[in-house]
Amino acid sequence: MSMEDLLKDLQGQKNLQEDPNNISLDKLFNGSFMRKYSSFDSFAEFLEKGNFQATTQAEINNIHEELFDRHVARETKFNSWKSMLDTANSEYKPVN
Repeated sequence: MSMEDLLKDLQGQKNLQEDPNNISLDKLFNGSFMRKYSSFDSFAEFLEKGNFQATTQAEINNIHEELFDRHVARETKFNSWKSMLDTANSEYKPVN
């Protein structure tokens, strides 16, 4: 196996360990992120304040977009859920 093949194989294993599409909401919106952009210590508190009950990305996706955008705009430094999610994804650093 060449070094290039070995590197690709190792990178593939890393991708399996931390798939960005399957990052838990608690990890993505960790306490540090929430304190930086809102008055909440956790994403769960943020959801609870808006009377939203969701624990997965799929459940978040089922929330009416306009309602969730208003909650995000009111309670965070973001103007929309997409903006909040994009920022969280760009700032997320997996813990090895």
